[in-house]
Amino acid sequence: MAQSDQSLAPVRFDTDAGAKLSALRRTKFVATAALALCVLVFALAKSFQSSYPWLGFVAAFAEAATIGGLADWYAVVALFKRPLGLPIPHTAIIPENQDRIADNLGRFIEVNFLAPEPVREKLAEVDFSALVADWLADAERATGLSRFVVRLVPQTLAAVEQSGLRGFVTSRMLEQIEKVPLAPLAAELLSALTDDRRHQKLFDEFIKVIGRFLNDEKALATMRDKIREELPSLFNLFRADAYLLKKIVASAGSLLDEVRADPNHPMRAEFDRFAQGFVERLRTSKQYAKRAEKMKRDFLARPEVRALAGDMWESLSLFIEQDAKAPNSLIREHLANMFVEVGRHLAGDAHIRADMNQGFVVALASFVESQKSGVSKFIADQVKRWDLAQLTRLIEMNIGRDLQYIRFNGMIIGGLAGIVLYAIELLLPVN
Repeated sequence: MAQSDQSLAPVRFDTDAGAKLSALRRTKFVATAALALCVLVFALAKSFQSSYPWLGFVAAFAEAATIGGLADWYAVVALFKRPLGLPIPHTAIIPENQDRIADNLGRFIEVNFLAPEPVREKLAEVDFSALVADWLADAERATGLSRFVVRLVPQTLAAVEQSGLRGFVTSRMLEQIEKVPLAPLAAELLSALTDDRRHQKLFDEFIKVIGRFLNDEKALATMRDKIREELPSLFNLFRADAYLLKKIVASAGSLLDEVRADPNHPMRAEFDRFAQGFVERLRTSKQYAKRAEKMKRDFLARPEVRALAGDMWESLSLFIEQDAKAPNSLIREHLANMFVEVGRHLAGDAHIRADMNQGFVVALASFVESQKSGVSKFIADQVKRWDLAQLTRLIEMNIGRDLQYIRFNGMIIGGLAGIVLYAIELLLPVN
């Protein structure tokens, strides 16, 4: 047998190895004693057979039992070593074939125990999602997991910073934003406002602004100057500018009060039509689309935008680092609560658990399939590295006691066969 280049690995024995070894020795002693007894009985029976012919059957039994016992002793011993130390071919079968046994054992386990179907069936018996749910639902475990995650976050941010990933992500984000059509997006956002007339709140604010303008002394003085410039000089002598301004302000104030009080005022309906028309033009007009795209490109091209992204990243990193070091970390607390909630929701959702279990089965089965040849080789290598003496002792200690019973069976079957053959010999006619 080819010896391994690696150092021999010790064979690990069971904790009850001593009891097994004692039982094996007792069985060996009894089997050897029984064989010696057969020899003694054969000798005595042969000595007194002339005086007692019936002892011929006893001698035949003892003789055949001795032969059967010796043959089975040879077979059992030949498994583990050379009988009487003689270089007989096909003996010491286990030590001489250690490499072949190791390779065959590895292949046997790979083919029969790590085959795809048995592995999937065994994995399907495990409720992985329930284990995950129970683990996460435990507040102490969730807190420990959140503490572990928070400790890793600053390191992750530092790795991102050093790898240049931040600049890459920023560039990619801006590129993706640039690809998004702005006009249709704005139209959809505005549609969400106009669908339930929330844009009327904007109109109400516009009315308030006009109302404040009509009550502003400086604004009124400016309006009065403009009216005086447009009126003939004769009208100014009679202070017509003040009269006209008063009328204009009063009419405008009255109109604003009416609009403010009436949700169905015609001016509000006109504003509705204006807003809806503007949204439609944003959605369909190529001219509006070009203007919106130009505005977007000009905005994204400004250095302040990239600087803003960098400032936001630095602020976020600083906040996370400071919070992670704080004894009462908000992130850690929220993560722990989130993990607990995830565990509870997972425990109550059979559909998600079934999907998770299926995913675990597929993933783990694929992993076993990809690694089973390595497992086979690992087992074979380990068996090849076992010390021969210890390996033989381990096998003999675990199955040797049963093998010794083969010797008993051989003596009994041999003895019975000897009686049958002796009887046939007596029944055959003598020439």
